[in-house]
Amino acid sequence: MPNKKLSLQIDFRSGLPIYTQIVNQVQARVAAGLLKAGDQLPTVRALAEELRVNFHTVARAYRILDEARLISTQQGRGTYITEMPPARVSERLRRESLLALTQRYVLEAMRLGFSRPEITQSLKEQLQARADARENQQRDE
Repeated sequence: MPNKKLSLQIDFRSGLPIYTQIVNQVQARVAAGLLKAGDQLPTVRALAEELRVNFHTVARAYRILDEARLISTQQGRGTYITEMPPARVSERLRRESLLALTQRYVLEAMRLGFSRPEITQSLKEQLQARADARENQQRDE
């Protein structure tokens, strides 16, 4: 598959290091099936330029992903998503992605001055709204 843009969203005000945000978003895309085995990732330099971050930040993220055996860099050929990890690894990636999303949500909500009860209530309302929407969709089918 040709090299593709990842279109990652980096929050420079977040408490999470940029390399962690990169790792979390690539893991989430793999867990969701948006990135599949054999998909080529941008080079470290290209991704650093796209995100407007330091080359070494992206290199660190790629190193972590490589150590997790999620990607493989082949000298002279590029960086690719590896074969799908075993189910237990995929489940761990899903859980890590959920944790990262939750951390970002909570950090941003707290940064905006919301209290714990307000954050909890908002989350409960969103979960209920999604359940209601799914129920309505199933009824309409």
